[in-house]
Amino acid sequence: MAIPESPNPMKSSLRNASGGVLCYFILLLIGVLAFSIRIFSVIKYESVIHEFDPYFNYRVTQFLVKNGIYDFWNWFDDRTWYPLGRVIGGTVYPGLTLTAGSLWWFLNSLNIPLSVETVCVFTAPIFSANAAWATYLLTKEVKGTGAGLTAAVFLSMVPSYISRSVAGSYDNEAVAIFALIFTFYLYIKTLNTGSLFYATLNALSYFYMVCSWGGYTFIINLIPMHALLCIVTGRYSSRLYIAYAPLIVLGTLLAALVPVVGFNAMMTSEHFASFLVFIIIHVVAFVYYVKGMLSLRMFKVAVTVLVTIGMVVCVAAVAVLIAVVAASPTKGWSGRSLSLLDPTYASKYIPIIASVSEHQPPTWPSYFMDINVLAFLVPAGIVACFLPISDASSFAVLYIVTSVYFSGVMVRLMLVLAPAACILSGIALSECFDVLTRSIKFNLYNLFENPSPIVGDSSSDDSAVSEKVKYDRHSGSDTHEEVLKSRTSKKYKKKEKDVVEKIVRKPKNEKRLLVLPLEASIFTTVLIIILGSFYVIHCVWAAAEAYSAPSIVLTSHSHDGLHVFDDFREAYSWLSHNTEVNDKVASWWDYGYQTTAMANRTVIVDNNTWNNTHIATVGTAMSSPEKPAWEIFQSLDVKYVLVVFGGLVGYSSDDINKFLWMVRIGGGVFPHIKEPDYLRDGQYRIDSHATPTMLNSLMYKLSYYRFVETDGGKGFDKVRRTEIGKKNFKLTHFKEVFTTHHWMVRIYMLKPPKNRIRGKLKKSKFSLKKRSTSIKDSQISRPNPWH
Repeated sequence: MAIPESPNPMKSSLRNASGGVLCYFILLLIGVLAFSIRIFSVIKYESVIHEFDPYFNYRVTQFLVKNGIYDFWNWFDDRTWYPLGRVIGGTVYPGLTLTAGSLWWFLNSLNIPLSVETVCVFTAPIFSANAAWATYLLTKEVKGTGAGLTAAVFLSMVPSYISRSVAGSYDNEAVAIFALIFTFYLYIKTLNTGSLFYATLNALSYFYMVCSWGGYTFIINLIPMHALLCIVTGRYSSRLYIAYAPLIVLGTLLAALVPVVGFNAMMTSEHFASFLVFIIIHVVAFVYYVKGMLSLRMFKVAVTVLVTIGMVVCVAAVAVLIAVVAASPTKGWSGRSLSLLDPTYASKYIPIIASVSEHQPPTWPSYFMDINVLAFLVPAGIVACFLPISDASSFAVLYIVTSVYFSGVMVRLMLVLAPAACILSGIALSECFDVLTRSIKFNLYNLFENPSPIVGDSSSDDSAVSEKVKYDRHSGSDTHEEVLKSRTSKKYKKKEKDVVEKIVRKPKNEKRLLVLPLEASIFTTVLIIILGSFYVIHCVWAAAEAYSAPSIVLTSHSHDGLHVFDDFREAYSWLSHNTEVNDKVASWWDYGYQTTAMANRTVIVDNNTWNNTHIATVGTAMSSPEKPAWEIFQSLDVKYVLVVFGGLVGYSSDDINKFLWMVRIGGGVFPHIKEPDYLRDGQYRIDSHATPTMLNSLMYKLSYYRFVETDGGKGFDKVRRTEIGKKNFKLTHFKEVFTTHHWMVRIYMLKPPKNRIRGKLKKSKFSLKKRSTSIKDSQISRPNPWH
């Protein structure tokens, strides 16, 4: 078989240049794809903020743009958590707000007059493109350019990330996922190059992540775990030290500058692992330094002394650590962190955390919905990371393992799993296509150049494979990058220059590349393309249908067409136009942010959930009979009560379905509220078999007041699919003032207390004494609603 001509260096450089241009063009298309697939919500509905938390972020961004950064840091918001209020600058992660505010300022400086709301709506799609590019950079450092491009395509469309980054989803995760991936990229880049410049950039990227999201603790624990893994497996080097030590020192100091974090960056248990590994890596570095200066005998003596002193120091440090941690009832851990380490902790001790739907464990269909075929590619990607193993590939494996565990505990953390799944799937698919395309090229070359090879003669195979190795080397394939990045063992530790020269001069020592039959290669390629097509179809459907609908504007399809339910904005508009500016509105905490942002009215509790006692007070009022509930709301200066009811239209996320969480949270602070009193034989019922406590609760009455008028007296609840138990009743202390078109939001006003009439009729002393005695008895027997 004829041996092809060796590649021309000029042709090779031209090929590399054209490949670089093509790579940048593909990355541009990936960015366009990531942005465009997330604007279905704007195309199908309108440019509007989604969900609940984004409305608070939008309101804070408006304040920042209008009043400036200094007023933002010192802003005391008296329209939330009445009568306590809230210091916004010290209790909010400012990364998202500062990013959107800076983007608005930059666009307006270019005479592009966009509103603050428009900038907030499109912030998440813009940063999704940045996240895809960061994924490319990270995966390229692990396994090369091909894997990086594939992983970037996956991340641009993965439904799990789309759910938190559609246009209008103005939440912390919109920018935090980009910061997470970019921090990991800079860590791996520093690990591969040993550059102090990238180490400094890594600390700054970590600072941006701390400003953006409380999930920064995932970074500050995953990177120490990887550094410790490298030390234990004998892969310590100066590059590992440069990648880790500056991050801990600079990153911790910068994190302490964020007001919401402060000294928690050094005093909470979530950060102690990083400090422990910081001490260990310095001990290891000192040992390597001493080993290079002393003889073997003196080194053993020095190690003995060092270990003895180190043990004493470690015991003292552990004792101090135990003393500090033991002073906290949660041992220095936050409630959400303990919920991740012990999935049953929240349901036992902190029902306010367990009541949030996104804090529940996911189901198996959730994985198929959110990452689809990536779930099947991840195991292959893990195997590919071990061929060969390197510091970067071991980090990718550790990332996927930890993210799989956390996503199994809390469905919200499927968002953290998505980048890891895309990276591993990109590596797997890239390696697979590498084998398939090589096999097709090799078989076609044999088919046309040597149509009748001698059976059993492997010389042609060897020459073709050898030629393929030459071609891969001169075309700048990723084989050399992997060799340079992978760490050699102690036995074969040499300079990287010698490794490269050995590869160039002795190609015979290259391992033989896998070549599959032509039929199998073509069939597998077609199968992968078909699976990829199904993945694209699923992602587009998820972006257009499953995750594009804003929760504040609901839609449903029926036999007579599309129905739009705009009851939330209708109710907030009524509050804004028909109530006084200083009126207080009570509702369950889910609707606090929207009420403040859209109705501009003071609320008792909101989605920040920082004060469990205040939320329990509202839950107790909703769980109590009408008169005690009225007294509680009067003590809080409440004038209006808002409840969400879905029994008429079938909206399942209403307050009746959330009512048991109100009972549990209220009963956690006020013991007279007991959950069994609201259950019949352990079942939650609202029909004729419901308990008297349930039927007389304020939430039941405010939800079902006049409900029988909607269907001719039956009172059939379409969510619970049963007739209500108590149909015809009247309210004595609350007055209905507004109900939306589809009965989804109902607003009631507290009736004023009755005037006292004194001494108009003369009564005998006996009757007065008798009346005063009865009043005293009733006051004594009246239960205190606060206990």
